[in-house]
Amino acid sequence: MTATDLERIDVFMAVRRAEQPARRAALSLALPLVAFLLVVFVAPILYLLVTAVKNPETREILPRTLVALESWDGVSTPAEPVYAAFAADLKIAKDNSTAAFLGKRLNYEISGMRGRILAAARIVDRLDTGPYKDRFLELNKDWGSPEVWAVIRRNSSAFTPFYLLSAVDLKQNADNSIGRAEAEQAIFLGVLGRTLFVAALVTLFTLLLGYPVAYVLTIAPRAVAGIMMLMVLLPLWTSLLVRTTAWVVLLQSNGVINDALMALHLTSERLQLIFTRVGTVTAMTHIQLPFTILPIYSVMRAISTTQLRAARSLGAPPISAFWRIYAPQTLPGVVAGCLMTFILSLGYYITPALVGGPRDQMVSNFIAVFINRDLNWGLASSLGVVLLVVTLAIYLVFLRLVGADKIKLG
Repeated sequence: MTATDLERIDVFMAVRRAEQPARRAALSLALPLVAFLLVVFVAPILYLLVTAVKNPETREILPRTLVALESWDGVSTPAEPVYAAFAADLKIAKDNSTAAFLGKRLNYEISGMRGRILAAARIVDRLDTGPYKDRFLELNKDWGSPEVWAVIRRNSSAFTPFYLLSAVDLKQNADNSIGRAEAEQAIFLGVLGRTLFVAALVTLFTLLLGYPVAYVLTIAPRAVAGIMMLMVLLPLWTSLLVRTTAWVVLLQSNGVINDALMALHLTSERLQLIFTRVGTVTAMTHIQLPFTILPIYSVMRAISTTQLRAARSLGAPPISAFWRIYAPQTLPGVVAGCLMTFILSLGYYITPALVGGPRDQMVSNFIAVFINRDLNWGLASSLGVVLLVVTLAIYLVFLRLVGADKIKLG
């Protein structure tokens, strides 16, 4: 190594040492933002993922029963020691008031298990001596079913795929194989498909309405464009609940829209607009319209209109010049606006709940029901995980097909 090389290394190291205070200052400034993201973004997602597979009830309430089931063959009715251990666990569960939690958890997999668990817990105090097996079978013959005990043993793990499988209309069979859920329980894929379809419709309509508006904003006189931009931004300054409630009023059978249609003789009778798919898509399109217009407008504003004049001076028809010269340059804004609207529409809750009917409820509505009414946090979290995965997959597909350089938010 020559003296020149050593001098270059010394200079490089000196520069690195001189940059260290600036790096530490930049890191210290970024730490609050990193901490904020960890607390409000990363931590809730991690908690969501854990809740979707968490399975503590059976493991904590039936520890002796699970130990006794380890030697069970899984085919025949369990032997007496299993029932004795089950009775001992139920006595403790009754004293701790946890039998209902166990019954609720097992009832997700086998209908009627909550009632069986509670009935068994009420009589365990009278079962001081055996044989316990005969007593439980007298109480309910289903306690002799291998399927019941297979489900109990399967829930010995601290984590379970049950909720995630249920969220995609699958189930775990007695032999631990994966199969399709029964027809009356297979509803979530249909709900997910409906959510994607409604989000796609809203995205399409906002693009059809928003693209011309964004273009007019770029070519209109300053005063007119300012008023138009105010009209575009005004909905963003109004509560989502207020806007949705306004659409509930407008879409009523005796509402403004039906009155206008009747006055213009466009219909001979009042239409059912509220609690329909049409009403849901209409309200969501109005609410999401600014989110599509603004990214498109930000890109259009940077495109010089002299390009169109040059194309027309060279003989290109106006429509051909627009679609071949101008429109391709607006693709980054179109992609960003459509992607934002589509992803936001996937998580809509208030608007479908107030404006839509039973067949228009989306995934978020079912998540709210499982959290607030059924208290089934596992299934609610699993549906949230499925929605999160679908959203990320759609975003990655956009990146793959369009390219990250084509997405511009403003």
